[in-house]
Amino acid sequence: MISLPLVPPADRPLSVLAIGAHPDDIEIGAGGLLLGLAEGELLATYVVLTGTSERQQEAKEAARSFLPGADLSIQLFDLPEGRLPAVWGQVKETLEGVARSCSPDVIIAPSADDAHQDHRTIGELVPTVFRDQLYLAYEIPKWDGDLSRPTMYVPLSAQAAQRKVELLHKCYPSQRGRDWWDDEVFLGLARLRGMECRAPYAEAFRCAKSVIVPAAVPRGHQE
Repeated sequence: MISLPLVPPADRPLSVLAIGAHPDDIEIGAGGLLLGLAEGELLATYVVLTGTSERQQEAKEAARSFLPGADLSIQLFDLPEGRLPAVWGQVKETLEGVARSCSPDVIIAPSADDAHQDHRTIGELVPTVFRDQLYLAYEIPKWDGDLSRPTMYVPLSAQAAQRKVELLHKCYPSQRGRDWWDDEVFLGLARLRGMECRAPYAEAFRCAKSVIVPAAVPRGHQE
């Protein structure tokens, strides 16, 4: 494996767009990555396409908690939960509107291979709306058992993984009664992904397309 750092452009901070079908999707799939990116200067746009008013309020708190100090824009929509394939046109129009409002360097969104219909619809549309950005498709553990082979990993320390789980509980009290919402699920998957990339914990993503630009080191300067 080779480490590929997310380096911001020379003239401005890194710009990240995080998209979720539902409140808590982004944080479950990429909360550790967001916490790490927020340690530096960051422009962040946070988008959730469905959710009740209560759940959207939770999403606002989560965005601010996982992206402390970031120059943050939050966009929340009320498309029908569980029915995004039936409103495909509205989903695409919504994402196109988001695209007009920001120019991200990195997009964090659901995967087109996700078994949940809402996640999958977003994952299928993101590459058609955003064609020149790095798109990291996150994974969400669920009853369907749809975890696949990731292609990219974000290592997390034990402290960072624990902080992610603490914030999930703090920001989303409405989910505490669900049988899958517990430390063992979140930390268990993170430990497994960490093992796969030789780290204590990790989040995993799929990246269908990326461009490698070799940075040659002049001869005589190698260490």
